[in-house]
Amino acid sequence: MRIVVGSDHAGFPLKAAVLDHLRKQGHEVEDVGSFDEKPVDFPDVAKQVTGAVSDGRAERGLMVCGTGVGAAIAANKVRGIRAAVCHDVHSAHQSVEHDDVNIMCIGAQIVGPWLAFDLIDSFLAAEFSTDEDFRRRVEKLHQMDAER
Repeated sequence: MRIVVGSDHAGFPLKAAVLDHLRKQGHEVEDVGSFDEKPVDFPDVAKQVTGAVSDGRAERGLMVCGTGVGAAIAANKVRGIRAAVCHDVHSAHQSVEHDDVNIMCIGAQIVGPWLAFDLIDSFLAAEFSTDEDFRRRVEKLHQMDAER
C-alpha cells in the first residue's frame, strides 16, 4: 500500500520507528516531515499528508504528533479527508470499516512503538464495510464537504 507519513517535532522520534515498521512490511512510504526535532507547526505537516492522500499519491496517511488531536483537527479541515485519533486497536480498524477514515493520527506522548505498530497494522488491514448503513453515513459526510 502507498502510505504518506508526517509528524511534528513531538512525534518525530516515534515516526522513525513507524517508517521502519512500514517499510519492513513492504509498504511504499512517503515521508513528508518533520525531519528533525526542531519545532514545526502541525497544520503545515497536515497539509503535506492530506495533499498526498487527496491527490492520490497515497492510499492512506499517518500523522504522529504529541497527542494526535491537533493533527486530526488540521487534517479534517481538508475536503475529502476523514482523520481520526486512534489509540486503541478497535478504533484503528473500526474507523476505516464504519467511517472510511483515510488518515490515522496517533500521539507519541500517548503510545509507544509496540502499540503504534499494532494500531497501524489494524488500520491498514481494515476495509470500508459494504453495509448500506455505513455507506449512507459516509455519503452524508461527502455531502457536508460539498456544502462548504
